[in-house]
Amino acid sequence: MDLAAFHALEPLCWRAPSAHNTQPWRLRYERWAITVGWDPVDALPAGDPTGRDLRLSLGAFVETCLIVAADAGLRLDWAADHDESDRRVGRLRPGRQPYRTPFRTADVWDRRTHRGRFTAGPDADVVAAVDAVARRAGGAVRVVPAAGRLRALLRTADRHVYADPAVVAELRRWLRLDRSGPRYRTDGLSDRCLGLGRAAAAGLRAALAAYPALRPLGLPRLLAAAGGDPLAQGGAVLALVAPPGLDAAGQVEFGRVLMRTWLTLHTAGLAAHPLSQLIDVAHTREALGTLLDVAPERIVHVARVGRPAAPVPRSARRVGHGSNLLAVTPLDAVSLHP
Repeated sequence: MDLAAFHALEPLCWRAPSAHNTQPWRLRYERWAITVGWDPVDALPAGDPTGRDLRLSLGAFVETCLIVAADAGLRLDWAADHDESDRRVGRLRPGRQPYRTPFRTADVWDRRTHRGRFTAGPDADVVAAVDAVARRAGGAVRVVPAAGRLRALLRTADRHVYADPAVVAELRRWLRLDRSGPRYRTDGLSDRCLGLGRAAAAGLRAALAAYPALRPLGLPRLLAAAGGDPLAQGGAVLALVAPPGLDAAGQVEFGRVLMRTWLTLHTAGLAAHPLSQLIDVAHTREALGTLLDVAPERIVHVARVGRPAAPVPRSARRVGHGSNLLAVTPLDAVSLHP
């Protein structure tokens, strides 16, 4: 395998999704393989104490690497080898043929997360398509009934999240609400991606700065209310259900499935707005399991899905964020279709 050729493609691989846009993955180039691992500095121990979202994002990154390499004609294979002590999930290594996938680098590049208004949700054919992707891996995609019960669960989950000082401190670390900030264009959750105007971003920044003093006075409830009602923004809520008994290594592999479902939605003209708080909070996760008649621990991802009503901003990335990627990626090595 030509490691230099893949190295040139690496900025495109960093378009993979991660919770809070922390981009935790790290690549270690070796003689005959590339080890995929993570940096604990970019984990979320308060918001993601079990590491579920970390492992899903690592799997999504692996899938993205395979797609980008395949589109460039590189023969790349994946050998899972999860090791918590070494902070690795496996190795990319030479394969006999390029990875077989219906997706292209352009899909990876153009995919977006959208927290704004949707003009329509996924139709039955799209839901069936993403369900088929999950079922091939032993899982399923379920439509969550968007009745009053779900709205109440979202409000409960939001209040619980904002009531936890450790989770809020973690959120503050990854929010990018100042457009002149040094990390605004490298990682985290920007005001643009959150759909916040300058005034709203400044208000949120001030509220979070005063959090220690205002928390006992009801700030968590106010912050939860300020987030509004995402269900009023349209679309449908989909839950990704994993196979029973999924272990840590299995969560990484199911992250690859998650990436395939997101790209399936993207190629249908849709985007996703994660609602992870529903499964981050034990009470609402249990209630959601009851709604779907599924074991709560099997629900690994929840998102509002639909067709964006307006152009969606691109989230920041550390690698390749300040350059024209065509300048670092040979035109004959990767296809970027408009």
